[in-house]
Amino acid sequence: MTTMTHKGYEAVVEYDDEAALFHGEVVNLRDVVTFQGRSVDELKQALADSIEDYLEFCAKRGEEPEKPYSGQFVVRVEPVLHKAVATSAKRAGISLNKWVAQVLERETA
Repeated sequence: MTTMTHKGYEAVVEYDDEAALFHGEVVNLRDVVTFQGRSVDELKQALADSIEDYLEFCAKRGEEPEKPYSGQFVVRVEPVLHKAVATSAKRAGISLNKWVAQVLERETA
């Protein structure tokens, strides 16, 4: 599996040996955007075309296209855990946001 990007939209690509075809899906959207191709050039063009089609479809419907991740998300936890992480951040001398970001970076590296 490999990844590709176009206009900030990220896709994962896999090869289907049976069909002798690469196929991909944009992964940083809730909407489903897929594409396929037989060569790297075809695949790049198919991704670009699929993203452009998605953007046009949204425009025709008068909707804002979903943007790739904004860098913000809400996490709901039990109050006891909230207190514990806030205390850990204070002990570290950093904001809760920075503390959580550091933990997430460490865990996803």
